[in-house]
Amino acid sequence: MIIKIHQTVKTENALMYNERKVKNGIADFFDSGNTFSVNPFQYNEKYRLKVFADIETVNPRVKNKCLHISINPSQSDYLKLGDEAIRKEVANLLQHLGYGNQPYFVYKHADLERVHFHVVSTRIDKQSGKKIKDSNERQKVQQFIKSLEQKYDLIKEKSIQNINFNFSADSANLKQNLQELFKQLNQIESITNKQLYDKSLAKFNVEIRKSGRGHVVLITDGNGNPVRYPMRLSEFKEQPRFYMSTKTENILQNSKPMIDKFQLGQWARDLNRLVNSYSNSISTDKYKVIRKRKMRFKRY
Repeated sequence: MIIKIHQTVKTENALMYNERKVKNGIADFFDSGNTFSVNPFQYNEKYRLKVFADIETVNPRVKNKCLHISINPSQSDYLKLGDEAIRKEVANLLQHLGYGNQPYFVYKHADLERVHFHVVSTRIDKQSGKKIKDSNERQKVQQFIKSLEQKYDLIKEKSIQNINFNFSADSANLKQNLQELFKQLNQIESITNKQLYDKSLAKFNVEIRKSGRGHVVLITDGNGNPVRYPMRLSEFKEQPRFYMSTKTENILQNSKPMIDKFQLGQWARDLNRLVNSYSNSISTDKYKVIRKRKMRFKRY
């Protein structure tokens, strides 16, 4: 079982992200709690957004008002738990984190390889108007996961999942996989300037753009159109080359190095190796799964 608290600043962004999934037919309304209506999903998204907006307008000083949690059971975990237990444990999780009396909405997603759930609520207490204390949230989540594993005899799951460079609007483990991509590109010696680095990122539908004094990382549709909310580059532990600092970037931009055909050929060769190595790893994994299934059938 993997449970993540997402760093979403605006509650509206998290809510509308899930609402769009429902409209596109790749998510469903799953559960809700502590709302005035018995079934708040019978109304439109404006009604659900107003539930949070009425609470959050009381305290405009708080910047990070959103509580956005994803619950990711493995296939075996989901078979053991089922929907009813998931509903029960979502409520228990919110109680454990100090949000037991807060209104919340739960969405069931089926757009990835396995079923997962998103919970949206607000960090502004609906009674006092103050921000609910969020210290030690990660530790509390890990404690809750351990309690679930013991309670339902779940298999412990590593938080680091398979690397996936097929970036899209529905990519999972986005930050982790982007950092791995930066790491791989940083090690390619033929990428000797920012222009080639940006071209390499574009091969994976990734783009880095200037934003204020810093930069943001965007996932695009391949034509330069963003398909997900941007992520601050400063939040990444693994920094891409040529974006290390503003000073370094200015030096590189002013130098404008020339790219000859030989250098371009080396870059294309090394980048193709990276793309092919990832593609082959996926094919190998699929072959292993198919082979295991065949072995099972042979026993009968």
